[in-house]
Amino acid sequence: MNDYKDWLQAELQETLDEDIELEMEDAALSAEIRRIYRSHHPDQMDRKLYFRELLRLQSELIRLQDWVSHNNERVVVLFEGRDSAGKGGAIKRITQRLNPRVARVVALPAPSDREKTQWYFQRYVPHLPAGGEIVLFDRSWYNRAGVERVMGFATEDQVEQFFQDVPEFERMLVRSGIRLVKYWFSITDEEQQMRFQMRIHDPLKQWKLSPMDLQSRVRWEAYTKAKEDMFERTNIPEAPWYIVPGNDKKRARLNCIDHLLGLIPYGDVDHEQITLPDRVFNPDYERDAVPRELYVPQKY
Repeated sequence: MNDYKDWLQAELQETLDEDIELEMEDAALSAEIRRIYRSHHPDQMDRKLYFRELLRLQSELIRLQDWVSHNNERVVVLFEGRDSAGKGGAIKRITQRLNPRVARVVALPAPSDREKTQWYFQRYVPHLPAGGEIVLFDRSWYNRAGVERVMGFATEDQVEQFFQDVPEFERMLVRSGIRLVKYWFSITDEEQQMRFQMRIHDPLKQWKLSPMDLQSRVRWEAYTKAKEDMFERTNIPEAPWYIVPGNDKKRARLNCIDHLLGLIPYGDVDHEQITLPDRVFNPDYERDAVPRELYVPQKY
């Protein structure tokens, strides 16, 4: 029991260190911006409790990964939502400890001129999972119902065709054996504005602000209307939408992971016991000296 407690304490500390590196939360922000943000989030989750729960859920994700791999299951998870709603943070925590050969993230750029002439779903199909794989889409084919529609990159006829096609496309995926899960991360107008302001003033996060992100502020109501239409026409029994309230980042991550685990009937997989073999020493082997210039300079 003491060994377990020692392991848990060490793992929590490592998780804390990794999360700080991963997030660099408020790293370059002024004291005033930090004060304003924290004043709007007085009921923040206890940091130690957050990491303890995150570690527990991530250990369950590893069990899920083993089950998916062992049973040749195919899992697709779509992450959609407002810009800065926390999709990326949730995806990072899900994949943080998983095998990248099993769980991978797909975040496609804007379509090329050639892709614009293809069947709309064509560029997404090659990224669907084979047996034993989990694919997480950081935005997906629902771009057509959101940014492409609001920004005028797709005509109303194209949008209408999408709404007619996507339910059957997703039913085809489910009938083929793919487990399809769709998440929408939701934040308030005020929260999005605050997060955008933080990105503007944080050099470590300025890359996250694109022209499309800035336009999402101007066209907030248009995006709201597009989201409502999307829910109404694509919330099908075979692949329903699940909304994740995202104003509190930490709770949103935990709730999303916990919910995802609850949707899939995974179980334990038997593994052969691993034993470390003895090192074999060859008395005739002599290691060649490696030239010093091949080493990376030890600056730290």
